[in-house]
Amino acid sequence: MTDHVSIEGLRYAWAAAQTHSFTAAARAYGVTQPALSNGIAKLEQQLGGKLFERTTQGAAPTAFGRQLLPMIERALDELDAIAAEAQRLTQPTDRSIRMGVSPLIDPKLVAQMYSMVCDLPESHELVLREADMQELREALSAGKLDVILIPAVASMPRFAHRIISREPVAIVASHAAQGEASDGVADRSETDENKADGSMAEFEAEADASFILVPDTCGLTTFTKQLFASHKHPMNAYPGEAASYQVLEQWASMGLGAAILPLSKLGGSKAQHRRLQDNGQDVIIAYEAVWNPQSPLAREIELLAGQIAGDGTQHESLVLPAQS
Repeated sequence: MTDHVSIEGLRYAWAAAQTHSFTAAARAYGVTQPALSNGIAKLEQQLGGKLFERTTQGAAPTAFGRQLLPMIERALDELDAIAAEAQRLTQPTDRSIRMGVSPLIDPKLVAQMYSMVCDLPESHELVLREADMQELREALSAGKLDVILIPAVASMPRFAHRIISREPVAIVASHAAQGEASDGVADRSETDENKADGSMAEFEAEADASFILVPDTCGLTTFTKQLFASHKHPMNAYPGEAASYQVLEQWASMGLGAAILPLSKLGGSKAQHRRLQDNGQDVIIAYEAVWNPQSPLAREIELLAGQIAGDGTQHESLVLPAQS
C-alpha cells in the first residue's frame, strides 16, 4: 500500500458504490467505463485490497469495501467542504448564481427561476448557460456551475437532487399513421396542457412503431429508451436522427416514424399529438435541480428549488441518485 491515494479514484469508487454499476458511475462523471474501471483498480492497488466484486447485476462491495467506503464518503465530504469554504473566502463578493439548463427544460421554468432569484433576501444575479447534459454535469462537477436544471434520467452521486417539475408527454405521428384517431390538430395558441389534440394513446398500442430520436444529449432520448426498457419492450428506432425538436415533429408529420415529446416542446406542425398513457395514466417526464450540497450557495439554491417545486419551503433534498 502507498502513502498517497488518488482523489479521483476515491470519487469513482464512491460513485460505483452509490449506483451499484461501473457503467452508471462512469456516465455520472462523464468518463468512459474503462477509464473509471482503471481508476478504481489503481485505487485498490494503492489500498491493498479489492473494493468491489463485479457481478452480472453490477458491482457489489467486498467485505474490505464495506469497511472503507463509509470512510471514503467522509473523506470526500471534507474535501468538498474545504473547496467550498475556500471559494467562499476568496470570492466573498460574487453573488451570482450560475445556472445550467438542458434544452429540454420548459422556458417557463427558467423564467420562474429568474423571478425567484430577483426576490431572494440578498441581491443575486442569475447567469444562464444552456448546454447538453454531459457538458452541464461536467461543469457542475468542476464547480463552473452552481445548479443545473435537467431531465431526471440519470444519477449524479454526491450531489443534491430535487424534482422541480413534471409534465405529460405526447406521441407525435402523421395523420395517415394515426388513421382515425382524431379529426384534427389542436390550435397552437392553447396552453401546453392542451397542446395534444385531446385524444389519448396507450403505450402498448403504439410501442411497435418506428421511433425517431434526437441525439442522446439533452435527456429526451434517454427518457424514451428508459420508457421502453421499463416495459421490457424492444424499441424500433428509425435509422436516421433529427437535430432538433422541431425537425423531430416535422419528420413525424411526414410519416417517417413516431416521436415522443413533452407537451411544452410541441410546435405548430400538422402532425397529430396524442397524450401518451400507460394503463390509463399519463406518461410523465420529470425535471430536477441538481447542485453541490457543499456549495456556499446551497442554502439559496435549495430554497429556490423548493419554491419552484411549488411548496414554497426549504425541503430536504436527496443527496443520492435521483434516478438509477
